[in-house]
Amino acid sequence: MKGIVLAGGLGSRLNPLTKVTNKHLLPVYNKPMIFYPIETLVKGGIKDVLLVTGGTSSGDFLRLLGNGKSLGLRSLHYAYQEGEGGIAHALGLAEHFVDGARSIVILGDNILEEDIGPYIEKFKLQESGARILLKKVADPSRFGVAEIQNGKVARIVEKPARPKTFYAVTGVYMYDGNVFEIVKKLKPSHRGELEITDVNNAYVKKGQMEYDILKGFWTDAGTFDSLLRANQLASRASEKKS
Repeated sequence: MKGIVLAGGLGSRLNPLTKVTNKHLLPVYNKPMIFYPIETLVKGGIKDVLLVTGGTSSGDFLRLLGNGKSLGLRSLHYAYQEGEGGIAHALGLAEHFVDGARSIVILGDNILEEDIGPYIEKFKLQESGARILLKKVADPSRFGVAEIQNGKVARIVEKPARPKTFYAVTGVYMYDGNVFEIVKKLKPSHRGELEITDVNNAYVKKGQMEYDILKGFWTDAGTFDSLLRANQLASRASEKKS
């Protein structure tokens, strides 16, 4: 399996912190934010990763990460996303890197406590399709929310005003090789972007979406509040290890 880390966008919700750098290069406790998703993949057994970034700070990722070997990777590749085409557009840039194989995608601002290796192994046993990781949260309206019926994902609603469940779709997605054909057929949303929720709902409609619910902590770091939470969680996790 190949790993894909999506670290593009302008991070405008974190201005002025992101005025002169990419959001994913900001510190989270004692590491740059981008270290966390890469370490999550490595811990899960993924050794070959493509990092998709954009904007004016893309060269900083190369200076920081190099070939990825210091973080336990066998190889680290880079792709550049022009503009803000959305998460699904960024994913589409990985088609040649994945080359028909299965892939696991993680957003660059996602901080997880748990070893996702067991979930990756479950995905490998699937005949086809996709798998997402969910987390019960207090503020589901901030996220894509999974509606569950009879043990299956019935649909995913992006940032619902009245969410029907508290299960947020985390920024960890596992896909078979068909994902790029789905991306090619997407139409831009009202935001003018290709949405990852539309990709996931395409698998839901085909009856090919499976899920697991994370037990350990999870947060994104895209707002001031969630960035603070990420720092607090990372600090506590570091204290536990020491």
